[in-house]
Amino acid sequence: MKIARLAARMAVGAMATALATTAVAVPAASANGKAKPLGTTSLAQVLTKDTSGFDRNSRDFDVLTAAVLAVLEAKPNSPVKVLTDGTVAVTAFIPTDAAFQQLVREITDSRKLPSESAAFAAVAGLGIDTVENVLLYHVVPGATIDRKTAVRADGTDLTTALGSTIEVDVRTYLYIFRQVRLIDADTTDRNARVVTFDVNKGNRQIAHAVDRVLRPIDLP
Repeated sequence: MKIARLAARMAVGAMATALATTAVAVPAASANGKAKPLGTTSLAQVLTKDTSGFDRNSRDFDVLTAAVLAVLEAKPNSPVKVLTDGTVAVTAFIPTDAAFQQLVREITDSRKLPSESAAFAAVAGLGIDTVENVLLYHVVPGATIDRKTAVRADGTDLTTALGSTIEVDVRTYLYIFRQVRLIDADTTDRNARVVTFDVNKGNRQIAHAVDRVLRPIDLP
């Protein structure tokens, strides 16, 4: 599918949903069993701490970080800005670089995975509004959902900052291991799987790394 056609289909319109401003947090337990206040380190601080830029480590978040910064540069008041405010509770599902590379390979019908820089260029080519909407589809505002909560949330619909939902699908293997998948709006693509839990644990803003980019529409 050509980038121009994809951009037209993924441009799902202006934001209709405002981000929550009240933190609804899952309290962290201290050694004495009492809840302790969650910290206020923002996810933006975590993402931008890595200053290496595009590299060959496909398990980190260089493409995502560049996409967030691009949106905030073009639209300083974008709802994506919530990721810079650690006092506001959010849960984000953050695609790895490999997830973006796989997305670009699929939408360009390429046989080879692009480099991280090429993947970002292709994503940016979708247009800043589309990038913004895709990012917001990965953010669940108003709640700090840690791993312990996530693995008990099978079948739960999470309302994203885009206004649409994703469904939590928990699979249990060998009666012990629990895999969390996210069912997005695309019925033809493999569902994203959480590969790393509790990024920025102990703070109001928490994230879980996923191996696919969530798609807010059903793509062919």
